[in-house]
Amino acid sequence: MKKHQKITLALATATCSLMGGLPKAQAEISPDYGDWDVSAALLFYSEADRVTAVEPVISAKKQIDTDEIISLKLVLDALTGASASGAVPTNIAQTFTRPSGNGSYTTAANETPLDDTFIDTRVAISASWEIPLSRMDKIVLGGNISNEFDYTSIGVSSLFSRDINQRNTTLSAGLSFASDSISPKGGTPNPFSDMLPAKDAGYSATRLASSESKTTVDVLFGITQVIDKNSLLQFNYSFSQADGYLTDPYKVISVVDATTGIPIDYVTGVAIVPGTTLSQVVYENRPDSRTKHSLFTQYKRNFSGDVFDISYRYMFDDWDINSHTVDFRYRLKTSETTFWQPHIRFYQQSEAEFYTPFYLSGSQPTAGSKTEFSTADYRLGEMTTMTLGVEYGHVYKNHGWSLAAEYYLQTSAEPDNKVGELNNQELSPDVDAFMLRFNYDF
Repeated sequence: MKKHQKITLALATATCSLMGGLPKAQAEISPDYGDWDVSAALLFYSEADRVTAVEPVISAKKQIDTDEIISLKLVLDALTGASASGAVPTNIAQTFTRPSGNGSYTTAANETPLDDTFIDTRVAISASWEIPLSRMDKIVLGGNISNEFDYTSIGVSSLFSRDINQRNTTLSAGLSFASDSISPKGGTPNPFSDMLPAKDAGYSATRLASSESKTTVDVLFGITQVIDKNSLLQFNYSFSQADGYLTDPYKVISVVDATTGIPIDYVTGVAIVPGTTLSQVVYENRPDSRTKHSLFTQYKRNFSGDVFDISYRYMFDDWDINSHTVDFRYRLKTSETTFWQPHIRFYQQSEAEFYTPFYLSGSQPTAGSKTEFSTADYRLGEMTTMTLGVEYGHVYKNHGWSLAAEYYLQTSAEPDNKVGELNNQELSPDVDAFMLRFNYDF
């Protein structure tokens, strides 16, 4: 699975803020006709004792004709740190094989197993072309490509909109398609097989093809209504269908003793011996399709230069996950050129129907089974997150800048079926992160 998806929902949220930050900071800026309007942004994201990310973004926009606009964007990601594998902590040190099968790492007693070699770089390029079809209609055509060492994604999109009701109502419909290729280190894992060292005689049986693929189709229908000269209301419905390889090849599930709760040795089937044996963990397996539905509404109002902005999103899918997101911003205009904008975001989700934090020894599915599904990935477990932040900015006639700082906290529900030593462990520890974002419009 795409390695960036291992980080947490926080980074995705932060990245969206990074992409969306520039228009907010330059809402009063109108680029000169025919000239390029260039913006730059930089995101710094750091989870405590885990992942650190630095993401620069360069955007350029040019109006080439009346209501016809070309937009370009370049994104670079550099990630380092440690990433949770899905294995459980225990009261003695554990040793694990690295995802490639070459080498190993050791996790201290009572610590969440983290692979500290997590490192990656991604390059993403996107472009869009906004074309007027008539006085009331327009279409936006887009394309994007991103690449990292084990993942490539190519996508295209289109969004049609029509103004009606004396331009007080806008109807929109969008369609996008993405094709992704996944090439995990060491090859695609065989579902529910043990994570073994490459030198082990049974290693070849734990790997399948060298790469896999998936496709995603998204459909959007929306309506935006101007209520009065100072406020508007938006409603969207979106549908997403993903098919193909949806498993994360780097995620595993611990196998523990049914009585003591201590992870067992993958060779002997008894409790691990610190420093001499490997904890038994099996590769996860997820369904090869996922259908998601989302309902979104947003209300904005201008109060003599201040902007009130609140939105709510409800998502549900056929993995039995449903989520609620409330996002609130208030842009306070402190002078003709400066503003403050506090930000609060609340997110809550239920767990996937196949969420499995660990297996009792002997209960794990047979290696190679493709009809059973399970994952210990906390991103698919029950969780609640809160983001608190504030942004300060200057907006001038021809340029602007802003600086935002945010704190993110994720709390997850503990499993209710712990046994033995697992009752003394925190299997779903809190994850907190700090984000710093700088935007500048040239």
